[in-house]
Amino acid sequence: MKLLDLFCGAGGAAMGYHRAGFEVVGVDIEPQPDYPFEFHQLDATALRRDVLNGCFHEYGPGSALPGRSDVCLGRFDAVHMSPPCQASSALTKGTNRGREYQQLIPAMREWAASTGLPTVLENVQGSDLRRDLTLCGEMFGLDVIRHRYFEVSGFTATQPEHKPHRGRVRGWRHGTYYDGPYVAVGDGGGKGSVAEWQAAMGIDWCSDRKSIAEAIPPSYTEHIGHQLAAHIRAKEAA
Repeated sequence: MKLLDLFCGAGGAAMGYHRAGFEVVGVDIEPQPDYPFEFHQLDATALRRDVLNGCFHEYGPGSALPGRSDVCLGRFDAVHMSPPCQASSALTKGTNRGREYQQLIPAMREWAASTGLPTVLENVQGSDLRRDLTLCGEMFGLDVIRHRYFEVSGFTATQPEHKPHRGRVRGWRHGTYYDGPYVAVGDGGGKGSVAEWQAAMGIDWCSDRKSIAEAIPPSYTEHIGHQLAAHIRAKEAA
C-alpha cells in the first residue's frame, strides 16, 4: 500500500504510516533533509491528479517551484495532508497579530475529495477541521500532550478514550519553574532539550528543533494507519 504525504515536514506522520505497513512518499515545498522516506521538493498546492493513469503530477504554471514540470509521483492508495497551521494556531494568532497567513484547509479538502482516495487531514486545535479524531500524547503513553485534530474521509477510524492528563507540562512560566510529567515541544516556556523532545515525541531520526516542533508523534498516524490499511485490504478483497 502506498500513501502520499503532503506538507510532510520531517516525517512524524510518515513514520506512523510506515509502521502501519505503508510505503510513504513525502512532498513539501521546503527541503526536508531528515525525511526518512522517498521525498520530493514540490508545491503540494500545485499537484493535480491524472484520472486516466492514477498518477499525481506537479506542474509549473502557478507553482511556487516552476522549474519542476509534470513530475509523476505514481499511483497511491491514500493521502495524508498536514497543511501549515499558522492561520489556525492560537499561539500564532496571539504573537503575530496583524500578519496574514494563507488558509489552505478548504482548498486542500476540496482537492482531496477530487482524488476519490481515502484521505486524512491533520491540523492544530482551533483549526477549521471536522473533529473526527482528537489525539493526545497521553493516549499513547507519551510524555507530550500535543492535541491534534484529524478529519478522516473515505474510511472510519476509532477515537481512543481521552485519558486525564497526569499533571503539568514542566518548565518555566513567568519566572516560576513547574515540575510535571510532560515536555513542552515547541514555542513556550518549557523548552526541554532536543533529547527530551525526541524521547517525548517518539522521533529519533531528526535532531532539528524546528522540525521536531512542527511534527506530530508517529503514534498518532500509526493508530490511524492500521485502520486505514484494514479498510484498503477489505476493499481489495471484496
